[in-house]
Amino acid sequence: MINHPDEAWAHTAEGWIKLTGNGNLFKGKGVTVELKNKGNAQAVYIQSPETDIKGVRLSWKYQTQKYSKILGDHWERSYGDLGWKSPDEHTPNPWYVMLHDGKQTAGFGVKTGCSTICWWAVKPGSMELTLDTKSGGDGVKLGTRVLHAADMVTTLSGVNENAYATTTRFCKMMCEKPRLPKQPVYGINDWYFAYGNNSQQLIHDTTKIMAEYAVSGNKPFSVIDDGWEQADDFSKHNEKFADMAKMADEVKALGMRPGLWTRPLIARLDTAKSRLAPSIKNRDNSNERILDPSIPENIEQIKHNISLYRSWGYEMVKHDFSSWDIFGRWGSQMTDELTQPGWHFNDQTKTNAEIILNMYTAIRQAADNMYLIGCNTLSHLSAGLFELNRIGDDTSGKEWDRTKKMGVNTLGFRLVQNNTFYAADGDCVGITKYVKWENTQKWLTLLAQSGSPLFISADPAALGQEQKNAVKAAFTHAAKVQPTAEPLDWLDNKTPAKWKLNGQVVTFDWD
Repeated sequence: MINHPDEAWAHTAEGWIKLTGNGNLFKGKGVTVELKNKGNAQAVYIQSPETDIKGVRLSWKYQTQKYSKILGDHWERSYGDLGWKSPDEHTPNPWYVMLHDGKQTAGFGVKTGCSTICWWAVKPGSMELTLDTKSGGDGVKLGTRVLHAADMVTTLSGVNENAYATTTRFCKMMCEKPRLPKQPVYGINDWYFAYGNNSQQLIHDTTKIMAEYAVSGNKPFSVIDDGWEQADDFSKHNEKFADMAKMADEVKALGMRPGLWTRPLIARLDTAKSRLAPSIKNRDNSNERILDPSIPENIEQIKHNISLYRSWGYEMVKHDFSSWDIFGRWGSQMTDELTQPGWHFNDQTKTNAEIILNMYTAIRQAADNMYLIGCNTLSHLSAGLFELNRIGDDTSGKEWDRTKKMGVNTLGFRLVQNNTFYAADGDCVGITKYVKWENTQKWLTLLAQSGSPLFISADPAALGQEQKNAVKAAFTHAAKVQPTAEPLDWLDNKTPAKWKLNGQVVTFDWD
C-alpha cells in the first residue's frame, strides 16, 4: 500500500528539518533515516551520531479523501473518547489507524514492542507517521548507535471482511506473539466498593462470599487492590494487613487465586536524590517520589518487589501508574506532547520507548509464571509481555455515567485487541448501592459474555439474591472460552448498543 516515503523530516534543536531522499535513504544535518524490507513490514532505522534527535516524520502520498471515517488507538488506556470519526489532520492516532470508506477498510500501523512512540496523521492526500525518539522531554543521544525505530505494516480488507474483522486481523499482524493466559481470567477486586479502605479481614470475608460462585476447573482470582501497602514502600504491608503471605494462603484456602496491585515506580522517601526522576510539572508531590526507570539499580528494586510478591504466593500482579509516573500526564493529556519539554532521564542514550520496554521486560522476568496486568501502561509496549492489559480508564462503583463512558466505549473500540495483543481488561463491574442494579446488570452481562477478562467489585451489602444469581451466571460465562464480542453498530455509535455475544445479537439501552 505504501512504498518508500515521499518525504522525511527530522526533529532536532533546530526544529523540523526536511531530509534529502534517495530511494529508501534520507539524509540531512547529520541525520540518516533508512527503510528496509523486513518480512511483511518496512523497518525504519535512524542514525544521528552528533545531534540529539527528538523524532522523525515520514510522509506518503495516499488518497485519503475517499475515506469518510477513521479509527485511531490510544497511547495507554482509552478515556471514553474512541470511535470512528471524520478525518482530522491535526489529531494524532497512536500506534495505528484504520480508514473506512463505507465498503473497504485500510490499516496503517507499527508492530508492537517498537523502540519509538509512534502515531499516524491522516492528512488531505497523504499519510504521515511520526516516530518520537525523545528521552524524557529532550532529544535522545544515540551516539554511534543505529536505532531500529519501528516496523511499519499495512493492510486492506478482504472480500466480505467487515471493518471489525479487518481491525482484529490487523492487530494480529502488529503483534505476532501475544502472551495470553492459559485459561479465561475472571474473579474479584475490592477497589470499586472499598476504594482503598481494604484490610486483611475485608479481603478474607469478600473472597469467602464470592468463592461460592467459582466455576469448577478454572479458579477465579481475588485481586487485592490499592490500600495494602505502606505509602512509600511496596515491599511492606501497612497496619490493616497482618501478613501478606498468609493473606495469599487464606485466599487459596477459600478457593481463589490471589492477586496483588502495585505501583512499581514509587520510591521510598529516603531514596537518594540521584536515583529519582527529574521534577516535572503536575507530577510533583512531596509525598510521592518517583524512581528514574533508566537507572539499573531502580530496575533491580522493581524486580525485587515483583519477585517478593511471587515468593509470598501471589499468582497475579497488577502494576499501575507507570505512564503517569514517567511522563507526568495521563493518556488523555498527551495531545501535542507526551510530556513537558526540557528534561531527560539519567540515561539520555535511550528513547522513552526503550526505557519503558526495558522496565516492562524486567517486570516480566521477575514475575516468572505469575500473570501480569498492565494498568496505565503503553498498550503497544505491553503486548507480548503481559497476559492482561487494562484497556480503559477507571469505571466506577459510584457513577453510572462514568462506567458507561469508560467501560462500554473502551470495549467497543478496543476489543479488537483481545487475544490479539493480550487479554483486554475493560475494568471492573462495581456492584454497590450507589448505582442502579438495572444499569450495573447490563454492564455485567456485556463484560461477562465479551470473551475478555471479568472482574467484579461487589460490596457484600449490595448482594441480594438477584445480584448473587447474576454473579453466578456471569462467572459461569466468563470462566469458559468464548468468542470475542463484536459491536455491530460501532461505525455509527460511540457507545455501541448492538452486540454479537456468543453468536446472538443483543441490544442494550445504556441510558
